[in-house]
Parts: sequence; C-alpha cells; structure tokens
Amino acid sequence: MLFAGRKYRPFGEGEMSEATSAPFIEVKNVSKAYGPTIANDNISFNVTRGSVHAVLGENGAGKSTTMKLLSGLIRPDSGTIRIDGGEVSLKSPRDAHAVGIQTAFQELTLIPDLSVLDNMLLPKSATNALSLLKRTEAARAVSDHFSQLGLVVDLDAEVGDLDLATRQKIEIARVLYRDPEILLLDEPTSALTGEDVDWLGQVIADAKSRGVTVLFISHRMPEVRAFCDTLSILRNGRHVKSARVDEISDNEILELIIGRSIESTFPARNASFGKDSEPVLEAQNLSAGNKLSDISFGLHAGQIIGVAGLQGMGQKDLFAALFGEIPIDAGEIRVDGHAVYLGSPADALHPSVAIGLVPEERKTEGLFLTLTGRQNASLPVVDRFRGKFLLDHDAEAKATAATFAAVEVDARAQYLPVSAFSGGNQQKIAIAKWLVAQSRILLLFDPTRGIDVGTKHQLYELMSEFVAAGGAILFHSTEIPELVHMSDRVGVLYEGRMTTWLEPEEITETNILQAALGATKQPDGVAA
Repeated sequence: MLFAGRKYRPFGEGEMSEATSAPFIEVKNVSKAYGPTIANDNISFNVTRGSVHAVLGENGAGKSTTMKLLSGLIRPDSGTIRIDGGEVSLKSPRDAHAVGIQTAFQELTLIPDLSVLDNMLLPKSATNALSLLKRTEAARAVSDHFSQLGLVVDLDAEVGDLDLATRQKIEIARVLYRDPEILLLDEPTSALTGEDVDWLGQVIADAKSRGVTVLFISHRMPEVRAFCDTLSILRNGRHVKSARVDEISDNEILELIIGRSIESTFPARNASFGKDSEPVLEAQNLSAGNKLSDISFGLHAGQIIGVAGLQGMGQKDLFAALFGEIPIDAGEIRVDGHAVYLGSPADALHPSVAIGLVPEERKTEGLFLTLTGRQNASLPVVDRFRGKFLLDHDAEAKATAATFAAVEVDARAQYLPVSAFSGGNQQKIAIAKWLVAQSRILLLFDPTRGIDVGTKHQLYELMSEFVAAGGAILFHSTEIPELVHMSDRVGVLYEGRMTTWLEPEEITETNILQAALGATKQPDGVAA
C-alpha cells in the first residue's frame, strides 16, 4: 500500500529534534480581496523552522491566495508576514526568493517547448545560460542534482513531451535546485501516484533534515499524516484551527474544512444496470497508441466501470481511443451493439454516440480559461443554440443555468471567465458541458485530481445520480479508495493489457494494488 515500508520522521525526531518552538514563518491578520470577493479574511498562523506544515481547506478557502502572498505574486491588503522574526515586504517573486522562499505550483510553470535543462536554468535565458554558466558545467550540476533526488530524466528532452507526473517532479526538482530555506508545495501530489508519492515523501523528509521549512497544500489526508507535523485549516477565507497532526482526527479535520459533517464520504452504490442487457459501449480486442493492446469489455447503462493501473499502463490511450482522439490500430468500438468509427472527438459527440470526456488536465485539455463558464459548457454543442443568423443566447443561458444548478456551480459562471473560479468549480464546469451535450456515456479520467473533500463528495453524488438516470461511466482514478467505493466492476491495466477484472465482492484496495503491480488473480478472486 501507499507509504508502506517507508517511515517518514515526525517532527521532533532525527536531525531536527533541536528545532525551536519559536515561529519561523508568521502570518498575522493578513487579508486580501479581489473586488467584492474576500479571498483571505484576517488570517493568522505560525510555522516552526524545519517543520512540515499542511495548509488545508476546500477549493476557494484561501489556500492558494496564501501561497501567492508568500510567493510574492500578490500583496496583502492588510496584515504582516514575518520570516525568522523580521517583517518582510514581498512585492514580487524576486523578493520572496531573496528571503529564501521557493514555490512549486500545482499549475506547472515549466515551458513545454524548452528542454528539461533549459527549464531548470530559468529564469536565465538560454543565451545567458550558455555564456555565463558554461552549459556543460550547468548540465553536470543539474544531472548531479537529479541523481541526488533519484530522478531519471533526459536533460535534452522537451518538457512538453513528458508525462504529467514527470513534469510535476521536475517542477519540484527545480525549486529544490535553488536551495530554498522555505519550500511551498501547492498540491504537489495531484499528478503523482504510487512510487512517485513515496518519492516526494522522501524528498520532503530530506529537505526537513537539512532545516528547510515546508508548507504543503494537499487534499489527501494519508499524505498529510505521512509527511506533516502541524496543520492549519482555512474555511471561507478564514483561519479556523491550527494543530499538531497527531492531535486531531480525520473526522474533525473534515468537519472543520467543510463546516459540516459528511455522514459518508462515498454515497451508497446501488447498481442499477442489467447484466443481461446489451452494453451501451463495448471495446472488442482494442489496440491503440503506444501501449494499449487487446482490450475487451462491455459498459452497461447504469454502470460504473473503474479502470485501475499504475502510471503509463495504457489508461490514457484507452480513454483517448474511446473519445476519437487517437486512431485504433486493431479491434473495434461498438455503441448500442453497432460498430462505430471515431475519427475525431466530433464523432464521439454525435447524438447517436454521445460520449463525453473529462480529461486529466482540465486547464489545458478540458476548458478555455478565458471564456465564460457558459461558453465552455455550451461549446461542444454550440450549433444547437444557433438561431437563424446569430447565437440564441437566451436558449444557451437557459440550458447552462439548469446544468450549473444541478452540479452546484455558482450562477456567476454564466458571465465570469472560468479562470475566476476555484479548481473544484472548474472541474464541475468541465463535467457540466457534457451534461449540456446530453452525453449518455462519460469517460472520467482522474476527475477528482486536485480538488477538496467537499467537492469530491459532490462529484461522487453526481456520478451516482448520472448512472441512476441511465447513464454509463468509465472511471479512472489514481486514488484507489475511489475505485473501491464507486465502481461496480474494476479492470486493472498492466503493461497495456487488462490483466485482471474484479467483480463487486473482489474489489478491495489490496486486490487492485496487487493486480496493478503485476500479480495474477487466483480462481477464488484473491490476487496472488
């Protein structure tokens, strides 16, 4: 299981046992507003030198604003920030760097068209890097840094050609290369799974052993407990509690984050599909992309099929092929018993097929950030809202308003750009557009990545309601508990093949993990 076999030192043990209790970072009565929206409302908390401090809260609670204030990207309207006892004025990232603060953001800042080495040398230009750093020496230094981190990456590779997890690790490696005293990690594991998360845990432990102070934003409680010493919880822009991680329960944390109790994180699954009915979507001996080979399954109306697998096992190729993003090399795709040709996503959108895809990266693959929520939601089927000469804005607004209400997105999405909303609301808009399109089949690729526990619960409810109404969902998640609790059946990919199918009574975290690691399922349903 994740974190198994690796012990991360809690604060007070190992090299940092002599760390003082005096605050190293002090955020005192800090407020920040964007017009009528108050992002931070008189927030105060302290962080001890050499500790790992989690900042928790729902999307929109003020976490990212706090990180941006500490990073020098924005300035507070009031309040003070003190580092090592001295008040600092962080007017720009340069000011933050000057006091030893470096930030690895969830939304990656790497330049996709540059090489790994050039990205590591930024903000120096390539020309300056060549003339001042002697590129060969710089490459050697970066290579040594990667080796110390256990990171194996071709320095000449273009960043845009690398997978999301590798890019996230490079983002973290880059800020560590600048030798920070304070390391800010904004949802660093949202793109990481399995061994990559363990890798980050060791990176944090090593940084802590050198006296680096770490602020860590995450929505995953196992990581908070594994990596962090203390935590602060924000809600609606306000600080509600700080505590040692070992002195507060998960239930108390969740209730403080959302301001109410959640009786059950996952809704009860009452499978409403008929196994004897004809599948609405079938893959028959499907091969596609660089990895996917000989995949067969049938997805029924009312059913959620989970797709598990370690990173790079073919799941992206599977979802892309079923949405017409990449051609298939062998086999066929069938909808309602009929073979279909999906030459592009436009074919998947046809009413006779009606497939929608929520992709891995919502900001670059699923949404246009500068367009309004309404424009994003109506875009796949914008022709439905065309009048004789112009777009019928009233019809468009009526359709999107009903869907936004159903997925609990703020009505301001009708006229505000998507970039103005939190990550959780952006994800709900990405899902809403397929409801506007009246999709019967949803392909959900890690849909809860980087969103808070309250919004996750809303998405779980939405998934259950969708299949209860006759829809069908193919669902990949990097969080195994989601697959366990939300799936009627789970297929496990290994090296591009669906090596294991788990039926309801067999779906456990242990069975999924063992199959994902290459074990074979025994006749009694327990993975070997």
